[in-house]
Amino acid sequence: MLRFVKRSESNRRIKIGTRVIAVILALLVSAIFILLINKDPILVYSAIVKGSFGTSYKFQQTIIKTIPIILTSLGVAVAFKMQFWNIGAEGQLMMGALFSSYFALNFSHLSKPLLLLIMALAGMLGGGLWALIPALLKARWKTNETIVTLMMNYIALKIVTYLQYGPWKDPKALGFPKIPNFTQNALLPSVGKIHIGWIIALVLIVVMYIFMTKTKKGYEIAVLGESEKTALYAGINIKKTIISALFISGALCGLAGMIQVSGVSKTLSVDISGGVGYTAIIVSWLSNLSAPIIGVVSLLFAALLQGGNYIQIAYQIPDAAALILQAMILFFVLGCEFFSRYRVTFKGSNRTKINKTSLTEAEEGNMNG
Repeated sequence: MLRFVKRSESNRRIKIGTRVIAVILALLVSAIFILLINKDPILVYSAIVKGSFGTSYKFQQTIIKTIPIILTSLGVAVAFKMQFWNIGAEGQLMMGALFSSYFALNFSHLSKPLLLLIMALAGMLGGGLWALIPALLKARWKTNETIVTLMMNYIALKIVTYLQYGPWKDPKALGFPKIPNFTQNALLPSVGKIHIGWIIALVLIVVMYIFMTKTKKGYEIAVLGESEKTALYAGINIKKTIISALFISGALCGLAGMIQVSGVSKTLSVDISGGVGYTAIIVSWLSNLSAPIIGVVSLLFAALLQGGNYIQIAYQIPDAAALILQAMILFFVLGCEFFSRYRVTFKGSNRTKINKTSLTEAEEGNMNG
């Protein structure tokens, strides 16, 4: 009864429309789940909004959660634009946090501006180098980047775990596995009761938009993502583009790690990422890899996380409910990609009949000829 016909071209309006429909369907399906646990979906959804924006404190917490999502999503978007499936933002964030923490713990005698600058550069270097490993493997041996980047998340986690329970363990913590807190010199200053990471995030949204749409390197990344053969024909160095793009991708994630340890947790721990790297994958896809839209979608997802914490207390709903909603959104967004590339037609439609009639007339004309 149904036929799936490939679209001649998938414009921006179709992509955005399918994503909006995907989110609506995800909310509807999640509402069924909420009903199954004997809760009112409307009240729960309104409580999520209240828990995210109801007071100035809640709004501040939502912004704090938005910052790392924006940075990691921008990083993931660079790789995805090239169709390099970087699933390793979680590990890159953690390595960025580790590199910056080294300087925070060992060079606290430096002046605050200098130390923070060194920590930021170290964080970007740590995340960038961690992303270079799968990039080099992909460029040299065509390895599967999805598997490599995913596995490297666990390696990064184990490295931080080893440091927290071993060499970097605070001797003053009475045996508790904890890395020492940073000194004031290593902490980000606040602007409007929120650390300056929100200013950095806004600046990077503008910078990455210009980079991806107005620069030669951004053009090369986009062309390589569309077709490797076209990139070769255009004279683009494939290996160099892969390596440079992945370093930028990892550096942005590493900077997010630096901001988390310096502005939020004030120390390094195994819980520093909080699943931000995986959330960034959903945000990037929903945003169609556009930097300005990433800023908006990141705020909405941060509100979902902050509101999820609130409904646990207000309605005795487990945190898994918010995670299920995220999973539903990801599931439907991935599914909507099919409909942004194909359109559904009925086999008995007029267009099909017209095509059959035209074919029959052409065959008769050939026979008569």
